[in-house]
Amino acid sequence: MCSIWRWFTSSPGENAFQVKITAPDEQFTRVGVQVLDRKDGSFIVRYRMYASYKSLKIEVKIKDKHVAKSPYILRGPVYHENCDCPQEESSTWLEDMNCPQVFPQIQRDLANFPVVDPDKIATEIPQRFGQRQSLCHYTIKDNEVKMPDVEFFVNLGDWPLEKKKPPQSLHPIFSWCGSSESKDIVMPTYDLTDSVLETMGRVSLDMMSVQANTGPSWEDKNTTAFWRGRDSRKERLELVKLSRKYPEVIDAAFTNFFFFKHDENLYGPIVKHISFFDFFKYKYQINIDGTVAAYRLPYLLAGNSVVLKQDSIYYEHFYNELQPWKHYIPFKSDLSDLLEKLQWAKEHDEEAKKIAKSGQEFARNNLMGDHIFCYYFKLFQEYSSLQVSEPKIRDGMEKVQQPDDDLFPCTCHRKKTKDEL
Repeated sequence: MCSIWRWFTSSPGENAFQVKITAPDEQFTRVGVQVLDRKDGSFIVRYRMYASYKSLKIEVKIKDKHVAKSPYILRGPVYHENCDCPQEESSTWLEDMNCPQVFPQIQRDLANFPVVDPDKIATEIPQRFGQRQSLCHYTIKDNEVKMPDVEFFVNLGDWPLEKKKPPQSLHPIFSWCGSSESKDIVMPTYDLTDSVLETMGRVSLDMMSVQANTGPSWEDKNTTAFWRGRDSRKERLELVKLSRKYPEVIDAAFTNFFFFKHDENLYGPIVKHISFFDFFKYKYQINIDGTVAAYRLPYLLAGNSVVLKQDSIYYEHFYNELQPWKHYIPFKSDLSDLLEKLQWAKEHDEEAKKIAKSGQEFARNNLMGDHIFCYYFKLFQEYSSLQVSEPKIRDGMEKVQQPDDDLFPCTCHRKKTKDEL
């Protein structure tokens, strides 16, 4: 007996495969399925369950014939996402998720805080930041969401807050964005986190959908560099000026004026928003800071265009693992060499294509949903180990209710019943 495998290097067609997921033990199956063609010979199949099942049957067909000799049976129970049935052992969860042992950025951030005293920061952080900044004070207690007991403050604003330098007393603040001038503890951005939590839900942009909407092949892309956004930084004004001076090289325009409304006559008129997927009709993507780091970078990397990234003091949780000239083409903060870098890319097309591919592989291997969950868990796990007093539910805190499963109730078989205890 022999098996023959056919490896695709290009798309066999968006509708080449049909995927069906059913629950053999149920009369009706409430599962949404999407097949995403990544255009490079690989596909993503994602599904969202609206009820829990004893098992699932997964069938993959091409021209009504099964790809495998028999359907794949996913032995259950298989729980829908609102079912309160977490993995009880954190070590098992980490292993099942194939989480890395170490996230270098977490190590860098927490190195500034050898000890954390929840009682102390509960008083000092509101006194220091509470009048001028938007902060949210959280406590996870009694393992209710299968996380270690931990107490922390989240900065809801864009700018990192902790600007002190050792040996001054630093306060641990969790932020979406870090900088070379601050000591905040960086988390995945709210935008990336929301796109993970709401995949196949209310968001229209996520790391999976981008991979199925990367535009034409490299050779067929428009060779003009592309950018759209709002006027949240002076360098963005300079980019639009460059675009007007060299329209055959750069297509950059504002979709909104907010910070520099008095300059709208100089840099307008504003243009209509276009789908993010349409960005990838262009070979060169310009990533330039907004108020802080531009949070679109994960999605730009996931496409198959090459990213030109502005040098910046700001970073997201993964920036320090990116390598210039491997994952992106760098250009100076003041844009003084942007035209030069674009000319280089045009004259070295194969190298630029390789950088685009490497950036895409980085996004696929480091910025998908499982990586984001792993990052959060490891961050809170390691931060909790630094605490020298017990996290508490403080006066004024409100309990965040977890989603219920009233519509499709489930019985968790991971929990021991009273008879088993």
